[in-house]
Amino acid sequence: MLAIGSPLTTSCRTSTSCNALLRELQQIWSDIGESEADKDRMLLELERECLEVYRRKVEEAANAKARLHQSVAAKEAEVATLMAALGELNIHSPSQIQTEKKVASLKEKLATVTPLLEDLRMKKEERIKQFADIKSQIEKISGEISGYSYPNDTMISCLTLEDQDMSLRKLTEFQTHLQTLQKEKSDRLHKVLEYVNEVHLLCGVLGLDFAQSVSDVHPSLQRTNQEQSTNISNGTFEGLEQTINKLKTERRIRIQKLRDIVAALFELWNLMDSPQTEKNVFSRATSVLRLSEAEVAEPGVLSTEMIEQAAAEVERLTKLKASRMKELVMKRRSELEDICRMTHIEPDASTAVDKSNALIDSGLVDPSELLANIEAQISKAKDEALSRKEIMDRIDRWLSACEEENWLEDYNQDENRYNAGRGAHINLKRAEKARVTVTKIPAIVDNLINRTLAWEEEKKMLFLYDRVRLVSILEDYKVTRKQREEEKKRCRDQKKIQDLLLTEREAIYGSKPSPRKSNSFRKPNGYRANGNGSMTPTPRRNSVGGGTPELLTPRSYSGRQNGYFKEMRRLSTAPLNFVAISKEDTISTYTSICGSELGSPPHG
Repeated sequence: MLAIGSPLTTSCRTSTSCNALLRELQQIWSDIGESEADKDRMLLELERECLEVYRRKVEEAANAKARLHQSVAAKEAEVATLMAALGELNIHSPSQIQTEKKVASLKEKLATVTPLLEDLRMKKEERIKQFADIKSQIEKISGEISGYSYPNDTMISCLTLEDQDMSLRKLTEFQTHLQTLQKEKSDRLHKVLEYVNEVHLLCGVLGLDFAQSVSDVHPSLQRTNQEQSTNISNGTFEGLEQTINKLKTERRIRIQKLRDIVAALFELWNLMDSPQTEKNVFSRATSVLRLSEAEVAEPGVLSTEMIEQAAAEVERLTKLKASRMKELVMKRRSELEDICRMTHIEPDASTAVDKSNALIDSGLVDPSELLANIEAQISKAKDEALSRKEIMDRIDRWLSACEEENWLEDYNQDENRYNAGRGAHINLKRAEKARVTVTKIPAIVDNLINRTLAWEEEKKMLFLYDRVRLVSILEDYKVTRKQREEEKKRCRDQKKIQDLLLTEREAIYGSKPSPRKSNSFRKPNGYRANGNGSMTPTPRRNSVGGGTPELLTPRSYSGRQNGYFKEMRRLSTAPLNFVAISKEDTISTYTSICGSELGSPPHG
């Protein structure tokens, strides 16, 4: 049974209707009385008209089919082109192949390809925007690096399907290239920032206008216009490097200039004894002396104002120095004499105070030259003092030992030294140390002589101590010390003889108080009270013609020292006085030994 609405049903229905109408038309013709020939003619015309209508409809349907086929083909071609341009390689996926097999008509094909085409067109527009954005950034950054600026309204050429690859692979390549350029831009910006900071630091130290310095390289470095990006081209780098080198050269020149000025300042300050308050004013300038070139970073320390201020101070002090030159000469000469006095050398007599005053007053000598001559003598005296230091230290050690020896002698003569008084134990300890020190004196003197001779051999000159050769002083000291030791031995022998005579006298006349004993309540000779109430021996002063010879030390030759050894003592060999004894004693036995005249015994 045919389905209603099917093509066969529609054709049958149409045929039935046509047959019915044909029968009705023939009936009408019969009723009219048309001839068979007319009927045939009219039926033939009717068939021609029907064929014309069918033919027209067929042509229209054929044209519609061709248009549909062309449209489908065009869209499929566009889809293929877009997929190729976008890199969509899965054109014939399994689902699409099954769909194509099921599609029977052109309209269904058109309905299938149209959404795909629209989707690809949207992807294309989006991809074009991505490529355009990336390309715009690449061209902008490339322009910044190369030094060519692109206006913001510059239109990037449109990407077409024919000459552009818009695949994801190409997009990734563009993105990678953009990232590389962005990193290079970042590195260049960082490097430019380092250069600008260095220019800022140098301009601050030199007191120059930073904005003007960087603007001369490129206006964008000043950053007054926020819309203008910082120029990072090679030309900017070269300009900044040249500016930095120029500023460093200027810094080096100014540092040297300021150091020369500060050196002159220090010299004038030392000469003029300038107060610390005046020096503090230039503390920033003087700090340059102890810093290296790279360490000078304080703002304004090398400015022209700072240098001019220091130069003006040098000029002021120079003028003041000229008016006080005579006073400065006297002061420097006094310093020279102080150095020579401390080291026991003789200052140069050519610049003595009276001669210097006479030369300055007469105008025969420039005070500056005289001052320079004294400065040279001070330097020479300091060098000589340094070379004499080791021997001078040994001299001080020797003199200290001699003082301890004198103290020990006074201490040994004190009959109350062992009394249990305050401070007695302190003196006892000192005496023990002094005895050890005294035993070392001969070795100290011999070593000092050897050292002095070695010095004279090395320097090819005599070692003078207050204009007397030190070796002569030491040799005289050794001779005097030997004589003193011999005198002490002779005194001890005489004391033994005296004790023997006293013993004989007591056997004859009986015991009586010895006149040699001193009052125990008398203040010990040669002692002084110390802080704790005890008595401490003071340095002895032997009179001329005393019992023992005075030891000759360097202080004996120096008129500048204290009261010790102010004059040379003559060697005295006078014997000690004996206690008077009776003529009736057996003096004949000892007369030949001591050679002394004995007194008469007292009568009681």
